Amino acid sequence: MTADIVFHPMLPLWLLAGLLAPALLLLVLAAARRGRGWALRGLVLLTLSVALLNPRIVSEQRRPRPDVVLLVIDGSPSQKIGERPAATERAQAELQSALAKIDNLEVRVVRTGDDASGETRLFDAIERAVLDDASGRLAGVFLISDGQVHDVPVRGGAPWLSAPLHLLLTGRPGEFDRRIIVQQAPAFGLVEQRVEVAFRVESTGGAGTDGDRAIVSLRIDGVVAGTIDAATNRTETVPLPIAHAGPTVLELEVEPVAGEVSTLNNRAAVVVNGVRERLRVLLVSGQPHPGERTWRNLLKSDPAVDLVHFTILRPPEKDDATPLKELSLIVFPVQELFENKLNDFDLVVLDRYVVRGILPTPYYGRIADYVRQGGALLVAVGPEFASAQSLFRTALGEILPASPTSRVIEKAFRPQVTDLGRRHPVTSGLPGERPSGDAEGDGAEGEPTWGAGSGSLVAKRAAAQR
Repeated sequence: MTADIVFHPMLPLWLLAGLLAPALLLLVLAAARRGRGWALRGLVLLTLSVALLNPRIVSEQRRPRPDVVLLVIDGSPSQKIGERPAATERAQAELQSALAKIDNLEVRVVRTGDDASGETRLFDAIERAVLDDASGRLAGVFLISDGQVHDVPVRGGAPWLSAPLHLLLTGRPGEFDRRIIVQQAPAFGLVEQRVEVAFRVESTGGAGTDGDRAIVSLRIDGVVAGTIDAATNRTETVPLPIAHAGPTVLELEVEPVAGEVSTLNNRAAVVVNGVRERLRVLLVSGQPHPGERTWRNLLKSDPAVDLVHFTILRPPEKDDATPLKELSLIVFPVQELFENKLNDFDLVVLDRYVVRGILPTPYYGRIADYVRQGGALLVAVGPEFASAQSLFRTALGEILPASPTSRVIEKAFRPQVTDLGRRHPVTSGLPGERPSGDAEGDGAEGEPTWGAGSGSLVAKRAAAQR
């Protein structure tokens, strides 16, 4: 415990000196001339000076804080290979045991490297620990790692690290490994064209030097597509043909070398989405209705859309035994569209279509398979969805998101935004609450809805559930 006298002037020192200097000069002149009362005036001047200097007695009680040693444990996936986890635990135990024998020393264990970034960033963890409360008390840093660190600072780039840094390498001498990395791949590619995928076979340790050869196997959508004789530690490219719309998966696998640390990183995959230069749409209307013009105006407004549209002209109630070919202006090419060229379309729209024998039953299964393989199907239906001729009664029922209850409801319908709709980017900005009315979707009285005047509209629809 120590005590010191500390001055806290009430005025700035320059102002205080400017006031006291003339008074002190006058006091000296009065003393030299033996003036009356100069001693009393001097005592008053001294008292005023001390008061303005504001002296204080400060009593301090100090307690030494221990030095800090950081023990940084690398927990990255590469540290979980082979005997490295056991070696890391042994090194940590021996270090903690040895450091515990040193007086006035605090050992802090920092674990890092197991985040989802895919990089081992040990020095970021060290900086956070030092700047937290160990600044000025850091005595040393011990790293237990395999040496694969992605944030090593440049010279002079870590002023907060003023203590010795020690690295304990896990693993065995002479370890080597190969891994394959996809360096560049496009996210999209045009169908029936090729894209270039750049990859690199990295060889570290004793697996070889730059330019050594490695055999890389290729698989496209799970089918073997050949091999490439690639040079290690150099960027290579492989052409990837886009044969169909939707995702195309390219798998690359470099042949393993005896004695590798791990073969888990010998494989890599990349997904390229195939897109057509033009969007091909097949629109089949089950009956003539005013909404057909809306469909055509919507789809034909984009010049990049190729539209094929057929309308079934025969109404379901007509039964005069007239051949279908004689009723059609153009014969409906069922086999050509739904068997030979179905996969050429990006979107199939069935507009108010019902089962009436025009499309053979097996073709509904082909449409369902088309959807399972990545094709897009839009079914626009009304009350006919609840009838005996519903598309749900075909193989399409296995992929449709709703099943009819065979009830047709005719009443006021007020659409409202659901929980899913509030998360969707298209409808997230629409006002309204989740429907709290009956199961058919009618909102409660007084609840806000989107779509002005929707409460006065009468909608006939088929009740559906899933």
